[in-house]
Amino acid sequence: MVSWKIIRLAALATLSMALIAAPSFTSAFAAGGGGGGGGGGGGFGGGSEPPASASGSKATHKAKKAGKQSSIDDPAFAQGYRAAYATIYDRNDYAAAIKQLKSLGHEDHPNVANLIGYSYRKLGDYRLSQVWYERALKADPNHVLTWQYYGLWQIEQGNRDQAQYHLSRIAAICGTDCEEYRSLAEALEKPAGTSLVY
Repeated sequence: MVSWKIIRLAALATLSMALIAAPSFTSAFAAGGGGGGGGGGGGFGGGSEPPASASGSKATHKAKKAGKQSSIDDPAFAQGYRAAYATIYDRNDYAAAIKQLKSLGHEDHPNVANLIGYSYRKLGDYRLSQVWYERALKADPNHVLTWQYYGLWQIEQGNRDQAQYHLSRIAAICGTDCEEYRSLAEALEKPAGTSLVY
């Protein structure tokens, strides 16, 4: 007769090993990226690549079974995201980048929605930019780069109090030493009406 304690211990050991073996999500963020929350984790963006998804996750298996769209860890998605990123930050072709990002089929991913919002903002379409920033935050309320970019949007619209709120959200997510906080704080220090380069 096997003791329940031994069975529980074996199950706990198996679960622990599975968690250790699962790949972790890491990313480095460059200023102006489309990444996630926490000042360096929680998504791909900046100059980094999309994360390799934990292959054992239920969500990944559901997405693969459903076959609706390629999963985030799909190399074709990663390549398309990198191409759109380069279109934005290397060529400043925001209209083309919007088409590229929408063609990925992951508009509800916060990194994708954030970059679409950024592109619309750079094109001067503040209404659509706001829609996409809010879509990114709906997908991930702690998406630090969206808070930063949406804060810059607020400054450009003359909503400095709202931008200050965005700054406080960034501080709560990644502290006051992260690049996103410093960038938005620097923009808020500039006199009203100053043109932003972000």
